[in-house]
Amino acid sequence: MNEVKRINHLHSEINNVFHEMSQQMGLSDSISYILYTICNFGDSCLLTDIINMTGIPKQTANSALRKLEGEGILRVEAVDCRRKRVILTEKGSILAQRTAGEMIRMENEIFASWSPEERNLYLDLTQRYLTQLKEKAKELQP
Repeated sequence: MNEVKRINHLHSEINNVFHEMSQQMGLSDSISYILYTICNFGDSCLLTDIINMTGIPKQTANSALRKLEGEGILRVEAVDCRRKRVILTEKGSILAQRTAGEMIRMENEIFASWSPEERNLYLDLTQRYLTQLKEKAKELQP
């Protein structure tokens, strides 16, 4: 189906644009994804949120977090025996706003240029696609 090829191509191109923006800002993709996710939550989030929302392998995320922690960008605190919270430091907040915050600002600007109907249609169809894809994924045989 040409439509599926087009969807895949568009997703790949969007990911490539984010990769290029990360590179321009001197960030690896994993660090960019981490900062972006934290910014979406405010100034902190759970480590599981980062893993689940970015698709970064847990080991890669932990390596990037150790690097960022060593640079004083964030700190990781235990919430309980199973969960960890990732919290931006003051230095991290400045970096995150200059990088991931700028990406989010650009996205918000794009969405603001669309009519409410266009935004809702895009979100509804994307949600529908995701829901159906998750259902189809259950059909895969190991």
